[in-house]
Amino acid sequence: MEVVTGWTHKAFPMSDASRVGEARRHAALAVADMGWSEVETGRLALVVTELGTNLHRHARNGRLLIAAHRQAGEAGEVEIISIDEGPGIADLALAMQDGHSSGSTPGTGLGAVRRLASEFDIHSSMPDGTVSVARVRPAASSAAGVARRGAALQIGAICLPAPHETVCGDGWAAAIHGEQATLLVADGLGHGPEAAKASRAAIAAFATSFEADLRETVQKVHRDLQTTRGAAVCALRIDTDSATVSYTGAGNIAGRVLSGVFDKSLITQHGTAGMQIRKPETASLALPAHALVILHSDGIETRWSVERIRPLLQKDPKLVAAVLLRDHTRHRDDATVVVIRQKE
Repeated sequence: MEVVTGWTHKAFPMSDASRVGEARRHAALAVADMGWSEVETGRLALVVTELGTNLHRHARNGRLLIAAHRQAGEAGEVEIISIDEGPGIADLALAMQDGHSSGSTPGTGLGAVRRLASEFDIHSSMPDGTVSVARVRPAASSAAGVARRGAALQIGAICLPAPHETVCGDGWAAAIHGEQATLLVADGLGHGPEAAKASRAAIAAFATSFEADLRETVQKVHRDLQTTRGAAVCALRIDTDSATVSYTGAGNIAGRVLSGVFDKSLITQHGTAGMQIRKPETASLALPAHALVILHSDGIETRWSVERIRPLLQKDPKLVAAVLLRDHTRHRDDATVVVIRQKE
């Protein structure tokens, strides 16, 4: 079973046209050492340009979030998330038609993005706004990437540093194998480099203990964080065979399990891993059909309504994370949202 270590996104507010070029150059630099061809890099540039130009011209408070990552044996992937706060798209089906564009751009609108991207999904509502995710990979996907995308569970996460910080004090990691997934979310106290040091130590401890009982995993994290400032942590295991979610942790990592008819919060003990926690105890919840499992750091408000989430139950879980980030971020701390759903 392979551990997927969470990546951090970089935000590009589309406040003026120059930010489109900045985002495009960032994406190109991110794949410079991945061996992508000129054609593949050009395809990535077109996706970033289309999404960024669309935000600059037509949206309120639009921003692109970009992350590049590569697992062992893969040629890498770049993920581009587009988020805006309105006005929304009145006719999404029309906007998605290849060739439809409301302005002169290098491509031909959202239809071009869908055609050029390896994966693409979008959600829009009026007047709330639009969120979309495009993933670009080289045409020849590796066997490792195909195997992971074929797993029964799909994960979508966004991890953003606090304003004016260059590193994120949050971290997440997941191990998905067949019908089971084990996940850790860590929020280092405060933000900045020392918080990032704590969250990285938590992820490193998880990487060597994720197959253990969840209580042992949290105890391992607690011990390994004692030379850091500490972190809030939550370890969670999803088993689709038994339709259960088990979890334990300490601190202010919040969680929900929700479906069209189900909504339960995950409650962990007070304390800080690396400083002081009680002996971890594991709790369990039923996992309803078509449910989402959501964990997030305290950079996201805990009191959020499920009404904007339920229309997204069958969409890419990254869109759920994007809506929660857009509507409920506190704007003063690192913010991480991890969403897992069972594939159809």
